[in-house]
Amino acid sequence: MGREIDESWIDDAIQRFKRFDQQRDQYERAVATHLVSVHSADDTIEIVVTAAGDITDVHLRGSLHHRNPVDFARELKEVITSAAEAARWAREKLHGEVFGKLPSLEEDI
Repeated sequence: MGREIDESWIDDAIQRFKRFDQQRDQYERAVATHLVSVHSADDTIEIVVTAAGDITDVHLRGSLHHRNPVDFARELKEVITSAAEAARWAREKLHGEVFGKLPSLEEDI
């Protein structure tokens, strides 16, 4: 016994896939180009990171010769950790902007 093929369902599925593919491309471009800037508590270190988590720039303000290397390393690590968190936040925000609220599986039933 043969199965009946629903051509309109197949066409709709193809269109949904194409829309999703376009949204995914838009999201990936946005994540790669959206920049977030994070500063140390004393504003002497600035890390610029993409939403993808790539560090694109580091700015140091003021003189470094008077700084304790251990304290400077700790502060730098804190700013890098904050930059990673900011990148994650930016990805989530961009995801919501590009894809919107995705329907739950229960809504499709």
